[in-house]
Amino acid sequence: MRMIHLLAPLVFMFATSALEARAEGRCPPGQYPIGGKGVGGCAPIPGGEGAATSGPRATGKWIKTWGAISLAPSGASGSSTGRVRKTEAVEEAQRKCAESGGVGCKVTITYKNQCVAAVVASSGTGGTTQFGTGATIESATEFASRLCASKGGSDCAAVYSACSEPIFEEF
Repeated sequence: MRMIHLLAPLVFMFATSALEARAEGRCPPGQYPIGGKGVGGCAPIPGGEGAATSGPRATGKWIKTWGAISLAPSGASGSSTGRVRKTEAVEEAQRKCAESGGVGCKVTITYKNQCVAAVVASSGTGGTTQFGTGATIESATEFASRLCASKGGSDCAAVYSACSEPIFEEF
């Protein structure tokens, strides 16, 4: 009889611990059961593993910027850089070309979030202006110089370069 009195608390402990384990057993780790009477669900344990997290949050956004170059047959030119809209860059380049005495100005290149270079050959058949774009002024100039040389120009030299870099706007 004394043995039964000693075993009774142990049996009770095992029975209740098994029920507790079964109660959370239907939910994934880090969640606990909710609901009852046939309508159950799981909810995250506050601060526990598996609790819903929103992850990293953006602190702002990048805004692309545009640049443009306009040339007139007479050699007059105008440029624009760092404009939020392409149309703004084009209008500014056209206006600057006309203000410098250009007649019949035409936009020859537009670009966004990058650099541009204009290269002219001092001799040879590559005498027209060649343009190149790239991540840096150096890469844009190199591209335009290769293009100038491939068209028969020699002593190709950069006459203009600029970058139109994106702007970070914080929320």
